[in-house]
Amino acid sequence: MIGNTLLLAIREIRRNLLRSFLTILGIVIGVSAVITMVTLGRGATQAVQAQIASLGTNLLQIRPGQRMGPGGGGSGAPAFREADLDAIATQIAGVAAVAPEARSSVTVVAGARNWSTSVTGTTNAWLHTGNWTLSAGRAFEDTELRAGSAVCLIGATLQRELFAGTDPLGQTLRIKQFSCSVVGVLAAKGQAAMGMDQDDTVVVPLRTLQRRVTGSLNIGTLLVSLEDGADSRAVQASLRQLLRERRKLGASDDDNFNILDTQQLAQTMSGTTQLMTSLLGAVAAVSLLVGGIGIMNIMLVSVTERTREIGVRLAIGALEHEVLLQFLIEAVVLSSFGGLVGIALATAASIGLSSLLAMPYAFQPGINGLAFVFSAAIGVVFGYVPARRAARLDPIEALRHE
Repeated sequence: MIGNTLLLAIREIRRNLLRSFLTILGIVIGVSAVITMVTLGRGATQAVQAQIASLGTNLLQIRPGQRMGPGGGGSGAPAFREADLDAIATQIAGVAAVAPEARSSVTVVAGARNWSTSVTGTTNAWLHTGNWTLSAGRAFEDTELRAGSAVCLIGATLQRELFAGTDPLGQTLRIKQFSCSVVGVLAAKGQAAMGMDQDDTVVVPLRTLQRRVTGSLNIGTLLVSLEDGADSRAVQASLRQLLRERRKLGASDDDNFNILDTQQLAQTMSGTTQLMTSLLGAVAAVSLLVGGIGIMNIMLVSVTERTREIGVRLAIGALEHEVLLQFLIEAVVLSSFGGLVGIALATAASIGLSSLLAMPYAFQPGINGLAFVFSAAIGVVFGYVPARRAARLDPIEALRHE
């Protein structure tokens, strides 16, 4: 019986193709919008997590001042020195590596080309804390670090802009008034979470930067990489206590430095993108309800148009539940077909937009299956009233209907 009823429903849908298409349009839009929003939101979350992970694994960033961001340095907050670096490395348990990071904006010149970038003064530990690898060349030698030699590593952006088509190793790069030899090329990492190009940098030994670029012993950031399994909260507490002692802060004094845990940053930003995804998905789901109302309206019209047909079926022995099932299956077929079309459109739109926005395509079978089930349920819920109305028609009155 169900098979015959399904064939009758499909035949009726094919008889009014244009009306059927317009009926399911709301379902198509709703399903495709929900899936696309959730998929793009998931892709954005993965992109944010990957960008933050590229900063370093189990990484703590310590900067002067009470807070991060513009103005966070605070008035009179002292910078760090190499002695702070050594103290952390020797006195704090759970630390895998500690690297200084001092930066300055410069214009670098190679041959006839120049490029505005940032120069970073640091040690080889910086490669470990930031998950950096070398695509060519070598890291700094200990003698070069101690002597502040004129050697440098360059990022992929500088390699492209200054040495396009040639091997940069061994070539000379001029930074302000001094020239340095390129000994290594950093593997590309792309943009960071805040949109900064991580590959647009040149790295020199810390003492080289202090002596030849800034003329200052100040260090702007300390990067602390934790050992696997280390308790981040315990390490942060130990760091805070050590730095307060070294910076001679009293019990009533506020910290004049801040510690950022990149894992906490990743969780915060991921939570934000997931919340936005949920909100956008909820807004898009409203169109599913609109589509359901459209199905109800069209099915009510169909019942009115087919009153005599219903009367004939009831008069020759059709039972109420059979008529109810016929119209209910019609509504479910319409909404289910709309769900399938919506899934196809959402998949195409998600792949296209992910490629356009340079985000990973995060296919989620769960949300696709849920959207299809929900679209079928819409057919049941909103098709029941018209189907029940058809099943309760008086055969005699239905046969008299013009």
